[in-house]
Amino acid sequence: MTVLTVPMAETAVGVTRRTRVLRRLRRNPLAVVSFVVLALAAVIALLSPWIAPYSVDQTDFARTVAPPGTAGHVLGTDDLGRDVLSRIMLGARASLQVGLLAVATSLVIGVPLGLAAGYFRAWDAVISRLTDLLLAFPFLIMAVGLAAIRGASLGNAAVAIGIAQIPGVIRVVRSDTLRLKSLDFVAAAVVDGASDLWVLARHILPNATSVILVQATVAIPAAILGEAVLSFLGLGIQPPAPSLGTMLATAQQFAARAPWAAVFPGVVIMGLALAFNVFGDALRDALDPKGDRR
Repeated sequence: MTVLTVPMAETAVGVTRRTRVLRRLRRNPLAVVSFVVLALAAVIALLSPWIAPYSVDQTDFARTVAPPGTAGHVLGTDDLGRDVLSRIMLGARASLQVGLLAVATSLVIGVPLGLAAGYFRAWDAVISRLTDLLLAFPFLIMAVGLAAIRGASLGNAAVAIGIAQIPGVIRVVRSDTLRLKSLDFVAAAVVDGASDLWVLARHILPNATSVILVQATVAIPAAILGEAVLSFLGLGIQPPAPSLGTMLATAQQFAARAPWAAVFPGVVIMGLALAFNVFGDALRDALDPKGDRR
């Protein structure tokens, strides 16, 4: 009976915690609104190749810099007569791809290093120096180096942004690992004869998941902004592939005649970053155990 009861109890605790977190998120209006915005953006980005009104490189020289509301072009056109709405939809898809790829890269590398730095004293100094070394390289210098070696592309932009975010992930995970390592249940597992890898995989990593999730929601908007900056400078996604950053770079040349070509991509970038940040803050509050006392 004991062998069956313990897993059932652990499962019940996990279900109860998830239910509590979801309830807190539902009670937060900003969390609900930001989640709806992100879900809608994800659906549009996923289906954009099929639901976009026009091809991203389809031109209409009879309707260049057409204002919003023009027949067939809800958000107007750019200097080449390309539909702004279609390019924004495909550009948002690219921004989300870079954001997810960059954060996945930083988590895959940063989480194990952060766990090792926080748990093994001998590795802490080495990993901390590696973190300082990564912080010593400015983000743009790293992006320029990758673009010079491998060429400017979506994948290289994601790699550059992901590498730049690794130090932050290492520091956050290391700090939480140090906290968890000092708790009684970890000490009990060590006394019981559990190996270091078992303690890390079975006790510390699951309890650090909430911190990692919050860090990811904060890192994604930073990656989206980073991709926009790189594409604006010509180091990210290359034309004719659409990108919100390249749309801004192109629109600055005729901003006086067609300000909407720059305003709409900028609003989408700002909206995505703001939605991720708001949802990340709400998720952090929902995962906080001290919330039960309020």
